[in-house]
Amino acid sequence: MAMVANRDMVEEVPSPARYETLIFDLDDTLYPLSSGLAQACRLNIETYMVEKLGIDPAAVPDLCTRLYKSYGTTMAGLWTEGYYFDHDDFHKFVHGRLPYHLLRPDPVLRNLLHSMPQPKYIFTNADKIHADIVLKLLGVEDLFKGILCFETFNSHTAVAKASGASKLDTSVPIVCKPSVACMQEAVQLLQINPSKTLYFDDSARNIFGGKSVGLHTVLVGSVIPCEGADHTIGSIHNVRESIPEVWAEPHFFDELRLSRKIAVETIA
Repeated sequence: MAMVANRDMVEEVPSPARYETLIFDLDDTLYPLSSGLAQACRLNIETYMVEKLGIDPAAVPDLCTRLYKSYGTTMAGLWTEGYYFDHDDFHKFVHGRLPYHLLRPDPVLRNLLHSMPQPKYIFTNADKIHADIVLKLLGVEDLFKGILCFETFNSHTAVAKASGASKLDTSVPIVCKPSVACMQEAVQLLQINPSKTLYFDDSARNIFGGKSVGLHTVLVGSVIPCEGADHTIGSIHNVRESIPEVWAEPHFFDELRLSRKIAVETIA
């Protein structure tokens, strides 16, 4: 005759929801790399370097790659290594010429994001205008509580212009992902608990940066693990299958663990 252990003996205090906040990178995360926007953006950056900064066209490709790898973005690298330019002008040139027509409303993405119960934020190195355009084209602009972007971490640019300064202070660096300083500031601005936050990004470097401040991380666009990644998914569309905890009721996993304990303590 089967006997089930006293339920009171294994009852646990329910834990809160595993994830309280969701943070998403924008480009190549909410839409695939295959869209072609990344390639167009790279071409625009290289063109800017030649036409606006007078850099030798033959040196641009290697320089662009080196700066990106060393400083997080080519823009930040150019600024740090002494190239002067107006930040707004750079964004207008690089993003203003993008083939945005390649992006279409994504009803699968919209339904997915809408079903996620946590507050959601965008965290991008791009400027606010670009972020707004992309979110609107994807049809998800109303599903995010806020946007952390270039202007968020580099407010000195707007302050300088508002004060009538003729030039920007070149001694002030551009702050961007994947720097720990940028990641820490994002956590502080959102007033979130990193251990209760899930961060999605297509960049392995950004994933490592996010992990360094305690975020739970999801590498998007690759199933090959990278340092700092807690999860990997081939597409943002695969979140539900790969990370069902996002949708779990707060006590779902406590009840699951409880049922397993009871089963173990059942004797024949």
